[in-house]
Amino acid sequence: MKFATLRDGSLLIVSRDQTRAVPAAPVASSLLDALERWGAVVLPLADLYESINAGAAAGSRPFDPAACAAPLPRSPQWLDASAFLNHSNLMDQAFNKPPPPLVDSVPMMYQGASDDFLGPTDDVPLPAEADGIDFEGEFGVVTGPVPMGVSPEAALGCVRLLVQINDWSLRALGPHEMKTGFGFLQAKPSTAFAPLAVTPDELGDAWRGGRVQMRLHVHWNGDRFGEPHGGEMHFHFGQLIAHAARTRRLSAGTIVGSGTVSNVSRSAGSACIAERRVIEMIDEGQARSQFMRFGDRVRMQARFEDGRDGPFGVIDQRVVQASGAN
Repeated sequence: MKFATLRDGSLLIVSRDQTRAVPAAPVASSLLDALERWGAVVLPLADLYESINAGAAAGSRPFDPAACAAPLPRSPQWLDASAFLNHSNLMDQAFNKPPPPLVDSVPMMYQGASDDFLGPTDDVPLPAEADGIDFEGEFGVVTGPVPMGVSPEAALGCVRLLVQINDWSLRALGPHEMKTGFGFLQAKPSTAFAPLAVTPDELGDAWRGGRVQMRLHVHWNGDRFGEPHGGEMHFHFGQLIAHAARTRRLSAGTIVGSGTVSNVSRSAGSACIAERRVIEMIDEGQARSQFMRFGDRVRMQARFEDGRDGPFGVIDQRVVQASGAN
């Protein structure tokens, strides 16, 4: 199934070809409502999905991604990992830092803000270009309820939906916040999502080994930036969920992100500017690429291996100066 949420919070079921949509009410009033009552609503929602794919859904309408908020405009919890070790290895190499302890056996993860997610075409208001504005292309999962102490294998069974993410970062603010030991706050503004959250079966063989086996195509101001492959995650999503749930339960609607998609092969490009800059530092002795400026745009879209457009739709956003910011 494919789900989208309108700006008023109402839930849509979207056809497989992403051309038509039908309201999910009265089965579920919102995506969070559906996730919290999944066992009771999944079959009626599946019937509605089958109906719209057959062209028989009453009240269907053309689907407009620009009318969408994030699939979950707010969520009980947003947890983001750094599951692509190539990304962290590059950072460590560029800045001559030893890798964190147990980096290859214990996932790195932080808890972000989940109260104000951005939709796929929303402008991104930020205070200052000097803060080091950066995009970060990721994949993520949305869980049902997860018990404390769940195993990685059982955790995969808690995955309800898959999503595509742009986890905005302000790179100039991150180093100080990391040194405090309290983690990110100002360095992580509102996260953005592609319009569609989809059940894992929508990916077919591209959902394999607890990983999204697709390339994430990233363009900055119309120019190709990279298309790294999601299959190179060191930790799969079951391991990430189990890590988050080691000492507490997770509520239905918890979102767990992969961290920046990153590949060992330089030909794949990158999914964030910071990674390109550290590659320049390693290869050329200094970073040449600048961070984003107001008016810049970034576009992200996952694609199947055969080149077909992926199931999540497109993130296409512009960075603007926040109202009242100096």
